Amino acid sequence: MRNRTLINGFIFISSIFLINSSSAETVSLEYKGFYDRLKQVNKQNYPLVELAFSVPITPDCTIVSGSITTENDQYPLTYSKQQRLFIPYDPQLKSDRGLVNIKVAGEAKQCAIAMQVRAKETKQGFTQTELLALTEDMNKLLDGLQGFPMKYFRKPINGLSFEFTYMQNQTVKVVIDDVETIAKEKYTLTVEQINQLKQISFTQKPSIISPLVTQ
Repeated sequence: MRNRTLINGFIFISSIFLINSSSAETVSLEYKGFYDRLKQVNKQNYPLVELAFSVPITPDCTIVSGSITTENDQYPLTYSKQQRLFIPYDPQLKSDRGLVNIKVAGEAKQCAIAMQVRAKETKQGFTQTELLALTEDMNKLLDGLQGFPMKYFRKPINGLSFEFTYMQNQTVKVVIDDVETIAKEKYTLTVEQINQLKQISFTQKPSIISPLVTQ
């Protein structure tokens, strides 16, 4: 049974992928699981948002290297310092029963894969119209990921979460309709706040914009 939990915009996936841990601390995951999610995104038109796969950064889950393998071929797996995995959308890899292999420095059985809906692009300022369009695209994509019948029971997201690259002793100035406030690593806007503002700007471009999900 698929187990998907949405927490602060992340969907933690525990069983849609086949996970094997070897003595070399390499986790192997079926490419099909990634492909099926990417297909849901590609078959629809979501111009403002995308799916991001990542390995949460913990002492047991530091990525050392990665690859995508089939019976006959091997390809490098691209990932960022933040451990975001850049998974290609490739029907041939699915047909060839590809595996996504991630070697970690710690104890592989402690690791997990997270899938998050994010804005494709971020910038230092947004109008209300842009924020509402972004929120709408996130809701549509999340509905598609939930599938039938769950999308009919899922509550809309509560707003948007803006994350900033952390720099010691540095804060981010947030300006909403000429009213200033200060943020650190994260700033959130509820749907109600978005509906009341005209524009918002930041002194630092957000690194991630994701759905705000609260209980």
